[in-house]
Amino acid sequence: MGDRIDVDSTQNIISFCTGYGGIEDGIRRAGVDVRTVCNVEIEAFVQANLVAKIEEGRMDNAPIYSDLKTFPARIFRGKIHGLIGGYPCQPFSSAGKRKGEEDPRHLWPYIREHVRAIRPVWCFFENVRGHTTMGLWRVLSDLEEDGYRTEWGLFSAEETGAPHQRIRVFILAYSASREPRQSQARNGGQDIGGGSEDTRWPARPGEEQYEWEEPRVTEAQSELGGAVDGLTHRVDRLRLLGNGVVPQTAELAWKTLWRKMNEAYQDE
Repeated sequence: MGDRIDVDSTQNIISFCTGYGGIEDGIRRAGVDVRTVCNVEIEAFVQANLVAKIEEGRMDNAPIYSDLKTFPARIFRGKIHGLIGGYPCQPFSSAGKRKGEEDPRHLWPYIREHVRAIRPVWCFFENVRGHTTMGLWRVLSDLEEDGYRTEWGLFSAEETGAPHQRIRVFILAYSASREPRQSQARNGGQDIGGGSEDTRWPARPGEEQYEWEEPRVTEAQSELGGAVDGLTHRVDRLRLLGNGVVPQTAELAWKTLWRKMNEAYQDE
């Protein structure tokens, strides 16, 4: 058994395919103090959303790198605890052509290279349900071949009180040379399925938005006011929300998979 490692201390992380930051929000909700040192996001609209959040103090003040394929991973070797990301789902989604590894948006090989270069203590990834029948086995076998223990599972927003299913697969990988540990007080003890007490869902269409919600209309759209520009921003907005990770689901996935990881160690 390797040295005993926990996540009670601040965890420096890199976020791949950041979106609106749902995965890191979910990990924080689970009681882990994560500090993002770099975001990797290619979509211009999403980058603008991240910049706005950083300027408002709602996200860590971290640089945004635009191209995951050319990300200089080696400079972070030995400096990062965790890698997180919801890599593109199009290669595996049942809503698409399911080209898998043949899809030009298939980024897992690049992410694997970055995992090897950085050697984080843990990784936490998300993708669509269709990944379980295409590509998931490759991700798990690659991580295990590179020296990580893995746990995975399907989790839905409905399980945390949402009015919709939005089923997603989450993958937790932990360096096999270390033993995972997270204190009972921080991970919510046995309260695995209920989510945090501050679980909240956005206002429905037609209802006034809450202060904490993402705006339905961006500043740029308000200033431009044109129907074409408005439609463009609406499409960008819907894509951002549609591809994003529900923080409550990420929280549930982290707690459940972390517990399973610890149980696997205890059974040895």
